[in-house]
Amino acid sequence: MKKKKVTGIGGIFFKCNDPEMMKKWYSENLGLVKDEYGSVFEFRSSDDPERKGYSVWSLFPKDTEYFKPSEKEFMVNYRVENIEELVNELKESRVKVVDKIETYEYGKFVHILDPEGNKIELWEPIDEVFTKMYEGKTTK
Repeated sequence: MKKKKVTGIGGIFFKCNDPEMMKKWYSENLGLVKDEYGSVFEFRSSDDPERKGYSVWSLFPKDTEYFKPSEKEFMVNYRVENIEELVNELKESRVKVVDKIETYEYGKFVHILDPEGNKIELWEPIDEVFTKMYEGKTTK
């Protein structure tokens, strides 16, 4: 069986002039359940339909430094398995790894750059923590 690397989209992040107004607009017009960062989307794993997974849609102010060193207006977060092993493989392939793996209660994160300078966030999630944090407060 082929080893998985990316297992899905973990999030879509983009810059905008007024994140609060935009969250309100998306909530009122498209039905997104908003939170302090944007909206959390809940889904079921195709390999295990009883298991919930999450993707995050988040807005950032135009002047955010979070996307650096990329100058792009967006960043994609990919859900991954075995982030430490994946980072080692990426380094061996001479992929630019921007920072060190950081661990939080809801998963591990690291950032890389693609060949055109797009910053990519890799996330090895702990979905059970998201379930506790956002049960009943997600966009479905």
